[in-house]
Amino acid sequence: MDFPINISTTSDHPLHRQIYDEVRQAILSGRLPKGKRVPSTREMAKSIGVARATVTLAYDYLLSEGYFEAYRGSGTYVSRHLPDELIEAGEIGTIGEVLETDQSSTMPRPPSIQRPRQLSQYGKALQSRNWLGFPDHEPEIQFTFGRPDMDEFPMRIWSQLLSRHCRQRNLSLLDCPSRASGFEPLRSAIADYLARARAVVCDKEQVIVVNGSQQALDLVTRVLVDPGDTVGIEEPGYIGAQRAFQAQGAHLAPIFVDQGGVRVDYLKSRFDVSTNSSLKLLYVTPSHQYPTGVSLTLPRRLDLLSWAVRTGTILIEDDYDSEYRYKGKPIPALAGIDSGASVIYVGTFSKVLLPALRLGYLVVPKDLIDVFSRAKWLMDRHSSLIQQQVLSDFILEGHLERHIRRMRAIYSQRRQLMIDVLNGLFEKSVTIYGENAGINMLVRLKTEVPDDVLVERARNLGVGLVSTRNMYLGDAPRGEFLLNYGSLKEEQIIEGLTRLRSAMADRDELLPVESRF
Repeated sequence: MDFPINISTTSDHPLHRQIYDEVRQAILSGRLPKGKRVPSTREMAKSIGVARATVTLAYDYLLSEGYFEAYRGSGTYVSRHLPDELIEAGEIGTIGEVLETDQSSTMPRPPSIQRPRQLSQYGKALQSRNWLGFPDHEPEIQFTFGRPDMDEFPMRIWSQLLSRHCRQRNLSLLDCPSRASGFEPLRSAIADYLARARAVVCDKEQVIVVNGSQQALDLVTRVLVDPGDTVGIEEPGYIGAQRAFQAQGAHLAPIFVDQGGVRVDYLKSRFDVSTNSSLKLLYVTPSHQYPTGVSLTLPRRLDLLSWAVRTGTILIEDDYDSEYRYKGKPIPALAGIDSGASVIYVGTFSKVLLPALRLGYLVVPKDLIDVFSRAKWLMDRHSSLIQQQVLSDFILEGHLERHIRRMRAIYSQRRQLMIDVLNGLFEKSVTIYGENAGINMLVRLKTEVPDDVLVERARNLGVGLVSTRNMYLGDAPRGEFLLNYGSLKEEQIIEGLTRLRSAMADRDELLPVESRF
C-alpha cells in the first residue's frame, strides 16, 4: 500500500464509509495521483483486515462518483478528471477549459458558450411580465394584502379537529386518494353550504376541490383556453386572473365597470352573435367587484346570463369574499340563477379562514366534471387530504358559519372606522368606492404627488400601499389605491392612514377629488 488507511471498529460511521472517506481524501491531497492504479478489493481487504464486500461497497461509491475508473482486464485507477475539479471549474471557467489542460483526453469538448434557454410560450409569457417582485422587507402597517385577521381564527377548534383525526390513526390520510376532485364528504359539505349561503344548487360531483382560487383559474385556462383565444376580463380587474390568461396565450378584452358592475351593454355591443366577434370566456367578480367593490345589479346579472347562453360564452364567477356584506340584501350568485349551465363558480377559504390553508373549489357544469377532475389529477394529484377532512368537520359542525358571523361584525366595525378616518383626514380630497362589502376598499386621492412617489413615501413611513395601476389593461387613473384592512387592528388603521396623510402633505396640498362615475 502506498498510503495508510485508518479505520475504527468503534466509530459511529460504517466501515465502508470510513474507507471511502480515507481514499477520497488521499486522492484530493495528491497522495494518490491521477492515473494511479489502486489495489484490488481483495488486496485492500487483506491489507486492512475487513471483509472484501465492505471494500467493494466503498469502491462502488468511488466509481459512481467519478473518483475511480475501472478497465476490464487492467484494474482500477484514480480518475484523470476528478468530479471536484469539474465542480470548481463550473465556477471559474468552462468544463472545456479544464479538459484542455489534459491533452491525453479523448473526450469531446463541449462548447464554451451556453445557448439561450428555449422557453415554452407559457414560460415566455411569464418571463416578459415581471409582476411578482416582492420587497426585501415589509412595512410595519400593510394596506397592500387582503389578508383576513388570523388572530381571530379559531385555532383551538381547528387543532381539536386535527387531533381527532390523528388520534384515530386513520392511515388512509397518508395515502393518495382515488379521486383527484376531492374528499367526498368535503365536497358534499361545500355543496350544502353554497345552497344555504349563496343559493347555488349543485350536486357534490360538480365540486372540484383545489389549492385556492388561483389554482382554480389556472385549471380553467388549461382546460378551456387555447393560445389566441379572446378572454373578457373586467376593467379594472384582478391581476392574478389577467396573468393566468395571458400566460396561456389568450388575448384579453377589457370590459368596463361602472357603479352597477360590469357593463353588459358595452359587452353586447362588442361581442354578440351580430358582431362577428366572440369571447371564449368572461371572468367576472359580480358580488364584490375587484378592485372597485361594486356589486353587479340583479337586472344586469340576468342580462349577462342571457347573453352568455346566446353566444355560448362561459362565465367564470369568482366569488372570493361574498361572505362579508354589510348593507343591503344579499344578491344571489350568478351560478345560483344560471339555468343554462353557463357559469363556472370559483370559491376560496383563503379570505374566510386562512391564506395558508390553500383550499378552494370549483363548481363546474355537469358535462365538465370529468375533464376538470383529470386536469386536477395531472396538475398535482390532489389537495391535502387531512386538511380536507378537518375542513369538512369544521363546516359540518357549524364552526365555519359561526366564524363568518363573528368576523362579519368585526370587519364591519373596521370598515366604518376606515371610512370615518379617511373622511376626517382627507376631507373632500378622497372618494371611497365599494364601502358595503369585503375586507378592502378602493379610494381615489386627489394630489399632485405621483403614485409611485406616494407609495415610496408611505413605505419610508412604514406603510405598505398599492396602486391599482397594474389592475388596468389600459390607462389607469392617477391617485387610485386599494386599501386592505382585514388584518389590521383599529389602532393600526388610524396610525396607517395618519402616516399616509403625512406622506401626501409633505410637499403638496390636497386638492378636491372629482366623482369617478
